[in-house]
Amino acid sequence: MTDMHLDPSLREAAQSSKAWPFEEARKLVKRYPDGKPGGEAMLFETGYGPSGLPHIGTFNEVLRTTMVRRAYETLTSGAPTRLVAFSDDMDGLRKVPDNVPQQEMLREYLGKPLTAIPDPFGKYESFAHHNNAMLREFLDRFGFQYEFVSSTERYASGAFDAALANVLRHNQDILDIMLPTLRAERAATYSPILPVSPKSGVVLQVPVTVVDADAGLVSFEDEGETITHCIFGGGAKLQWKVDWAMRWVALGVDYEMYGKDLTDSGVQSGKIAKALGGRKPEGLIYEMFLDEKGEKISKSKGNGLSIEQWLSYGSEESLAFYAYREPKAAKQLHIGVIPKAVDEYFQMRGQYPAQAPDKKLGNPVHHVHVARGEGVPETVLPVTFGLLLNLVGVMGADATKEQIWRYLGQYIDGADAATYPELDALIDNAMAYNRDFVAPTLARRKPAGGEAAALRELDDKLAALGSDASADDIQNIVYEIGKNEAYGFENLRDWFKALYETLLGSSAGPRMGSFIALFGIDNTRRLIAEALA
Repeated sequence: MTDMHLDPSLREAAQSSKAWPFEEARKLVKRYPDGKPGGEAMLFETGYGPSGLPHIGTFNEVLRTTMVRRAYETLTSGAPTRLVAFSDDMDGLRKVPDNVPQQEMLREYLGKPLTAIPDPFGKYESFAHHNNAMLREFLDRFGFQYEFVSSTERYASGAFDAALANVLRHNQDILDIMLPTLRAERAATYSPILPVSPKSGVVLQVPVTVVDADAGLVSFEDEGETITHCIFGGGAKLQWKVDWAMRWVALGVDYEMYGKDLTDSGVQSGKIAKALGGRKPEGLIYEMFLDEKGEKISKSKGNGLSIEQWLSYGSEESLAFYAYREPKAAKQLHIGVIPKAVDEYFQMRGQYPAQAPDKKLGNPVHHVHVARGEGVPETVLPVTFGLLLNLVGVMGADATKEQIWRYLGQYIDGADAATYPELDALIDNAMAYNRDFVAPTLARRKPAGGEAAALRELDDKLAALGSDASADDIQNIVYEIGKNEAYGFENLRDWFKALYETLLGSSAGPRMGSFIALFGIDNTRRLIAEALA
């Protein structure tokens, strides 16, 4: 891991940086002006409920928290920090997700802890272990430094026993906080403690009476019988708002961000943490990712994007770049946002080396790569992803990767996979995106009105150019034709749209000068001939 974020030249700029990770990190400096007592590490936590397959929103929380963690280290010249990724895998399954196999089998286990439910994919010892493994695989792939903590392991090992006894001692205090927030029907059965039935193994939602707090003994009704039961060693878990507060206190959490939909929950958990003798952590309340319909992304619905889907069509860095931007603004998260995110990432990366320290700290790519524990690459790609998509589109769905590289090699000096490994990966992304989303929708239309005459002039002008004509030279020709009133274009936008629709089969496209220079004059003239035929 590189410590580029600890460069002394950045610390001064960090003190006044308006980049949101630094604004968040300054909350922790204010919380502990002299550092955490005893030289302890500042503890950052992220929470994850493995009741469904992990999605980008889950990854997003670890990423953004890591960005704040690194910003804090920059501000404090490397004060110790830790990041705990906590999985609430002892939670009872309340609903079967729509996007997993063996639905009927899972329904038989409703109410049981996620770690006690068989893996419907048949790969791991439980449903929770499967989902935890999927999340950890990508966190590891991205290079995050974190400690994975399983709720089941903490409860079952007795690591939370002292904290559970503390909850029992403050049972009434917690009820006084929670009951006024609940509907009458819910309040009638509410208990901070959810015992695991010794008969059925279900996480019970029943009223509980504290018998002996220090011994962890409670009584409740289970299948018509009143029993006394020890909640230590995995005999119970806590209602999640209480569980959240208990973790903050037991683990000593200093920072945890969460979504806007949990705002009220955060307030209640903060009050409970205080009742338990602790303190609510600092944190950012972020807006939610939305799907293409503007609906909140849900693990159980499986809407939005999976991590794997994004990586089929875009790079890891573009995913992190998209997650970084404007965390307090709701953003749509669907396939259509990927190409723009890829190109904006590389655009911002190209600006980074020449920027002053304050500008570097405001550049999203700084936070993307610091979160990965690496420096910002200085490689500049010879083509944009948008241009690459158009090239792949006109070459056709049958074009191979080798053919695309041979094509690029004709127009870009030294263009090969060894020289541009990132571009090599983007070719895979572009081919997949074209195959799945572009090619099925391409429909070149015939030119109408003055468009045909304009295309003939473009063909004549291109025929007169040498093979070494620059993209700017070609762009100037395209501009001049579009501005010719004889062809009837109200504005240049209409001319470019006509080029995209007649030559490329889409309503939007690249800078035409750059595209023609890359695709080749002869090949572009072939497209024009096909359009005019």
